[in-house]
Amino acid sequence: MADKPSLLIVDDDPLITDTLAYALGKDFDIMVSDSRVNAVDMVRRMHTPPQLALVDLGLPPLPHRPDEGFQLVAELVAHSPAIKILVLSGQNDAANARHARTLGATDFVAKPCNAETLKKLLLHALQIRAAETSGGAEAEGELLIGASPVLEKLKSQISQYADSPFPALIEGESGSGKEVVASCLHRLSCRKDKPWFALNCAAIAPTLVEPTLFGYSKGAFTGATANKSGYFEDAQEGTLFLDEIGELPLELQAKLLRVLENGEFQRVGETQQRISQARVIAATNRDLRREIKAGRFRADLYHRLSVFSISVPPLREMGEDKALLLQHFSRVYAELAELAPFTLDANAAALWRDYQFPGNVRELKNIVIRLTTKYPGQKLSPLELEPELDQDAQPQASAEPGPSDDPQALIEQAQRHLQRERQFSLDDMLKAWEQGYIEAAMRLTHGNVSQAAKMLGINRTTLYSRMEHQDKK
Repeated sequence: MADKPSLLIVDDDPLITDTLAYALGKDFDIMVSDSRVNAVDMVRRMHTPPQLALVDLGLPPLPHRPDEGFQLVAELVAHSPAIKILVLSGQNDAANARHARTLGATDFVAKPCNAETLKKLLLHALQIRAAETSGGAEAEGELLIGASPVLEKLKSQISQYADSPFPALIEGESGSGKEVVASCLHRLSCRKDKPWFALNCAAIAPTLVEPTLFGYSKGAFTGATANKSGYFEDAQEGTLFLDEIGELPLELQAKLLRVLENGEFQRVGETQQRISQARVIAATNRDLRREIKAGRFRADLYHRLSVFSISVPPLREMGEDKALLLQHFSRVYAELAELAPFTLDANAAALWRDYQFPGNVRELKNIVIRLTTKYPGQKLSPLELEPELDQDAQPQASAEPGPSDDPQALIEQAQRHLQRERQFSLDDMLKAWEQGYIEAAMRLTHGNVSQAAKMLGINRTTLYSRMEHQDKK
């Protein structure tokens, strides 16, 4: 009998986890966690990440808020982009559902939900995952689709830098396709027939990063029962892709810098010098310059990694490419599901073009998957499309006043806004900006209240108080 697909269930209610484990245990290999921290630790220690996850939004220590669940979705996707996540939650208002999907969840299921429905949804998600990971439908990035100026610039940079032996740093928002760019750099280089290794620095326990990269000798630590080579050694003259490089522990950053400078490294537990000729490509969705100022990233490593710096544009800057991506992925996922592709009417197409896609290409693909399943062969209007779009997460498109280093520019911006608005409320404006900045900080820190408070320049107690005040509105 073939191995059952792995399913991680995260919920702090033991009655729910026990019931789901019993009901789904015949079809899935079940793992259970009661908190975000425990779930992340569990997944990091697994040799192979779970294929599927069922995640509750209301997790401790803030079970009355969706923040922990949102953060867990983001962390699971960062750990393994191939994982398919279904959010199963009682906090089932439409805004929570849209935002969970924007972060990378495949779908949102309201509690209570019977086991047969869940099973059907999980198996469908598994089918999509299998097709994506097999590469049979070009679903995961053999192509950079589009002809916008920003994408043409990106393609030009890839062609220019692909054959260089020097490191490259790829920067861009979550879901924008940084791993696709890294793959293109390798495939278009003279190293294309050499090994390709990839390590997600956010997806592995910090204690395991060093032996994974550099290898270890027998007896170097508990569990090291034999000598083992690491990625730098195994990559030989190929390419080593380090995703989420901003998560690399500080103590390892010096060792990585040494490899980049002279190719030298040591296995854990050895004194013998070894040489790597692998090309290193790194990627991050963090502002590493800010990380340097905060003392979390070495400036010398940053400058060494960014010999070539590539910025992946967010989807909102790609204009008509959004329509081309829709056409491509609607065809791809319709073929996978053996369904007729959907189309958009003129009004829905305009809505699609105007939408900012805060979750970038990853969000676009998940929207296409859901629409293909729900409306095969149909022409959709805004009525069917709007519930899939996380409008609340979009950047402000209006010329409303915001923080500026130029006081005169701020005054002129405010003047234009006051002339445009018939009924203006300063209190409402300030509250909206406060709420927007709090939400932005929470998303940038993946729901970490302490880090968000630090980013906003206030203490954690004050941030909790303001968040609670917003909840009561």
